[in-house]
Amino acid sequence: MTHSPTRRPWRGVAWLAFFAVVLAAWLWLFAMARMAGVDVLGRPVGMGMMDMTRWAPLAGMWAVMMAAMMGPTLVPTLAAYDDLIAAADGSRAGWWGVVAGYFAVWLGVALALAAIQVALWQSGAVDRLGVATSAWLSGGLLVAVGVYQFTHAKAVCHGVCHAPMHYFLGRWRRGAWGGARMGAALGAYCAGCCWGFMALGFVGGTMSLAWMGLATLAMVLEKLPQLGHHVTRPLGAALVVAGLAVLAAAAV
Repeated sequence: MTHSPTRRPWRGVAWLAFFAVVLAAWLWLFAMARMAGVDVLGRPVGMGMMDMTRWAPLAGMWAVMMAAMMGPTLVPTLAAYDDLIAAADGSRAGWWGVVAGYFAVWLGVALALAAIQVALWQSGAVDRLGVATSAWLSGGLLVAVGVYQFTHAKAVCHGVCHAPMHYFLGRWRRGAWGGARMGAALGAYCAGCCWGFMALGFVGGTMSLAWMGLATLAMVLEKLPQLGHHVTRPLGAALVVAGLAVLAAAAV
């Protein structure tokens, strides 16, 4: 089955709307960083006008961050679904359903991370900007996330994220609700694949645009069809080495 000429324009509209939301999320994060009184590296540069110690504002910040960082990683999945609109019985409503289901999962992750950040701040483990106050915590997180890159759980979750077409063909569901269910499942696999890069926000600073950009780049590279399987373990090795260096410096 092929697209009718009247349906083709909706593909462009959908993609433009999706990328507009991702761009808006990044601009919103920049505005939040300014309000929090930090530069692009997450360093304090002025008086913060945003309360980074309460759950509600942190939940909003993490939610916008999920849209900005995870939106680009969803592109291969949406492209795979687009192919099924042409070749199978997919629909534009199903495409948007995938988007909604995927980000519903990441919204849940955002709410949980906000609660974790509040708990860490209250215990003194991170400062007001979400940066670890101890080199032992920073080094330990780097090592833990690096080691996770070599685990079976990472391999399973990454396998689904890296080849979404296989998931669609094996668990295909029609319509908007079917797309939402598939998107939620893919979001859960993606969370299992990428949670470590989010946790590293407590190393680089949860309001550091530089860290967000690097983490987004790493996650996008992991999901590229021709490159993904070749970068996961090197990234893990680099994180372990970095973490051990931090721990060694702390010990000295």
